[in-house]
Amino acid sequence: MTSLDTTALTDPIDRDQLIAFRRSLPADIRGSLWAIWWPMVALNVSSLFLTGFFAWLALSDGPPRADGLVVAGGLAAVALFVLVVTTISAVSGTRQRRGVRQFRLSRFARDNDWTYAPVSARLAFPGMIFEERAAQVAYDVVRGPGARGLVIGNQTFTTGEGKNRRSHRWGFASVRLGTTLPHIVLDARSNNALGATNLPVSLDPAQRLELEGDFSRHFTLYAPQGYERDALYLFTPDVMARFVDHAAAVDVEIIDDRIFLYSRRDLATLDPAVWEWLVSALDAVTEKIEQWRRWRDDRLGETRVASDRSGAVEILRPPRGVAPGGRRLVQRVHWAWIVIGGAFAAWGLFTLLRDVWSGLFG
Repeated sequence: MTSLDTTALTDPIDRDQLIAFRRSLPADIRGSLWAIWWPMVALNVSSLFLTGFFAWLALSDGPPRADGLVVAGGLAAVALFVLVVTTISAVSGTRQRRGVRQFRLSRFARDNDWTYAPVSARLAFPGMIFEERAAQVAYDVVRGPGARGLVIGNQTFTTGEGKNRRSHRWGFASVRLGTTLPHIVLDARSNNALGATNLPVSLDPAQRLELEGDFSRHFTLYAPQGYERDALYLFTPDVMARFVDHAAAVDVEIIDDRIFLYSRRDLATLDPAVWEWLVSALDAVTEKIEQWRRWRDDRLGETRVASDRSGAVEILRPPRGVAPGGRRLVQRVHWAWIVIGGAFAAWGLFTLLRDVWSGLFG
């Protein structure tokens, strides 16, 4: 099992090192301090003026009295104190927050011989959360060395336009499998709400496959139509048990030569327990990977036996890879959007008929 050094995530931070590190961050990560804390300054300045205004109203009716002046002065002093304290706190706190997370993760990656990028443009990965969308950015991307291709990070993107515009944030973890497999998705039931899937896309329900045991209590498995037998070969009882024991809280996607774990929570985090669980989960679900590497897609060619002139027998197997029909699951429009679209169409037709009726017989 992979061992981790997580001390950098919790150890005290040297302030000078943090300041030097923050200066090395890209400008879009550092951001403009003024852009962050000016609303708080404006709020407190407004409070100061409002306090003075109401104090003036209280003292403007007749000659000012000593007790009135004391009250007005006290209110103004409190407002001024709040203004100064919150402004200083906002500036210093922002300076710390805008660098602490990245500083800790960079040291954590260094201590484990990984690399770290605080921000990355669109990642060229297959997978449902990496489909090209607006404002797609990855944050806190950690990569491991070697052929295993470990990648852990957080992905953001937006969907919709206008009032329907929504921001999405996903955590992800991935390793290479060493072979290309059919497109398979495990939709974890534990993170669904009211029976609605947590996935960012809707998959054709005709691709659902029921597996033996209690696996279907934890996951809904999607496999391309015609690949049911292949899915049963890949998900033997011992493999299913590993997913149930170690990955039941996340959605899983097997696509091309990678496996992805998805979560609505950040997976590149400052919580050591999350990192230890992630690494152990990836180790556990890929431990039986040799069985998957032996899989071949018969649709790419038939297995046959041939003999040369010497009488030696040669077994010819299909090449590695997946036939076109198994490379991607079929997506569909979610039923809710169909209902909404139908409702709008029905309302438009009703309005049109009503206006026509009114024009003819009104």
